[in-house]
Amino acid sequence: MKKVSKVLLTGAGAAVAGAAAVTAAAYASTKQLVKIAMDRQQPRLMDQEKTREQIRGYLNCDEFLDDMMAGAERLETTPHHTVQIESYDGQTLVGHWFECEKPKRVIVAMHGWRSSWSSDFGTIAPFWHQNGCNVLYAEQRGQGSSGGEYIGFGMMERYDCLQWVKWVNSHWGKELPLYLAGVSMGATTVLMASDLNLPSNVKGIMADCGFTSAHDIWKHVAENNLHLSYSIHGNVADQLCREKIQMGTKDCSTVEALKNSKVPVLFAHGTNDHFVPVAMTYENYQACTAPKSLLIVPGADHGMSHYMEKDRYEQTMLDFWERFDGNEEGI
Repeated sequence: MKKVSKVLLTGAGAAVAGAAAVTAAAYASTKQLVKIAMDRQQPRLMDQEKTREQIRGYLNCDEFLDDMMAGAERLETTPHHTVQIESYDGQTLVGHWFECEKPKRVIVAMHGWRSSWSSDFGTIAPFWHQNGCNVLYAEQRGQGSSGGEYIGFGMMERYDCLQWVKWVNSHWGKELPLYLAGVSMGATTVLMASDLNLPSNVKGIMADCGFTSAHDIWKHVAENNLHLSYSIHGNVADQLCREKIQMGTKDCSTVEALKNSKVPVLFAHGTNDHFVPVAMTYENYQACTAPKSLLIVPGADHGMSHYMEKDRYEQTMLDFWERFDGNEEGI
């Protein structure tokens, strides 16, 4: 009997030790993944192209990347004003202000995760300029020249977006209609800002390939791109996120914001997006109680909708402006 008990206890001890090892390994790997997701100083692992592609799930398209790089260089070298504001929590935020002759409207543009203002908007910037748009291209916190040690996946950035709107109105007045625009995490940022106390001249939101929440996109990337079980990593990821920004991965979602918003939204997404699934835009569209338009581009990967169907994309945007530019209520 003593021998059996000893075997059982030894087996139980081994099981506990094994479980502890699995837990420790899961914590260590999750900590590394959260650093990749949130920290300004990204781990060296992200320097490897294979790692970046695995996380983003991109289909390579050299022509698209070349077009994006050329657009970024063109935008950066176009004369403009670089400006700074202070965020709600004391961070220095940097933006780039572009004016046109006889402006018809203003756009506040928010770029995506580990991207930049020029690369995300360089290809569409000429269209905006030619169609009478003054544009403020923001550099998101935790990235580029803006302050902050962490990327907040829209949860903090939505308040930064509101600060930029206030800056535009304080310097240029509220006479022109104003639109919020974003790509990827920038789209999530402007959608999460939709139920904030936005000024009356905010007439609409243009959101291209946004995700629904930090929790949802982390779960999707973990399970579909990295082939990890999020049931093991999710709680740890949420805890680490909360330690960094005092908000958990489920504390804010575009879906909940859009249920309470009255600001019209133009949603755009590609069907072949390997980073943010198009299903998230469908979910956002269904939740939105404000006037809304939906542009789905067959075959487009992440952020490629404008590249794939430029004419239809731009015409949809023109139609959106025509519908809401002069709307006094913003609805």
